[in-house]
Amino acid sequence: MSAKVQKVLARQKAKIEEGDYYEAHQQIRTLVNRYIKANDYTSAVDLLSSGAALLLKAGQGGSGADLCNYLIEVYQKAELPSDIANKARLLSLLRAFPPNEPAKKKFVGGITEWSSKYGEFPAGDPELHHVIGTLFAEEGEVYDAERHLTLGTSDSAQVLSDMEYEWYSSDEPSTASQYAARAVFPYLLIGNTRAANKALLLFTSKLSSSHPGLGVQSISSPSSDIRIYPSLPLLNFLGLLLLAIQRGSSDLYKQVKTHYASHLKEVGWEEPWGKSARCTLGSRYRVRVTRCLI
Repeated sequence: MSAKVQKVLARQKAKIEEGDYYEAHQQIRTLVNRYIKANDYTSAVDLLSSGAALLLKAGQGGSGADLCNYLIEVYQKAELPSDIANKARLLSLLRAFPPNEPAKKKFVGGITEWSSKYGEFPAGDPELHHVIGTLFAEEGEVYDAERHLTLGTSDSAQVLSDMEYEWYSSDEPSTASQYAARAVFPYLLIGNTRAANKALLLFTSKLSSSHPGLGVQSISSPSSDIRIYPSLPLLNFLGLLLLAIQRGSSDLYKQVKTHYASHLKEVGWEEPWGKSARCTLGSRYRVRVTRCLI
């Protein structure tokens, strides 16, 4: 950080400590505008990120978020790459937001849009999605967490499965399949069978240890291990569906579909799981992810 930016920050920090948040916010914006006109993007980024951090620390979520969103605009204007340093700067600010700050979601949208445009992943950087999803999960923002964790890293399946299980724990025991499916279907829709399997295994492991009375039956073969829950047919369906996808077996797929047809209809799963299977099952069903998401 240059000496000139350090001096500016020292003055704005003093204003913020005195409670003059509006003045500090406006002066930072004015100076950033000047830096941008001079194509001094480094100073603009330094001032915006540090100024936003000071305001967020002071509990000024709205003003801090405004500078964060302006920072994203500068990232885009300067065409900054989605590298470790630039991602870390954004994630540091994201973690500084007060819990459940409404303006945070706009910042999150800007982060993913920037990373998809200036990174190698069209859907946004997986590491960013993982951290964002984890933060949403910690705050109880389940739907937002699901969306980001599905596009996250190999560690995201653990967070997603734990979140769904915690959510399930406050519901009736018979609803376990519906919560497990929330961790399975989204992964299948993007063709991530490995994550879908991991999420289901983690969920059912917790279920078995927490409810020993379920009477789980294990069926092992040289190629796979299946847990059968006599009282939870839809949970068995999820396991068999994943087995059919792993084997690329359209015959097993059809058998599973027929056997569980009445149960699927009862909970309205015909469309989501059918689309999931078509996106992942064998060469006959392989299509581009973009088509699967239509």
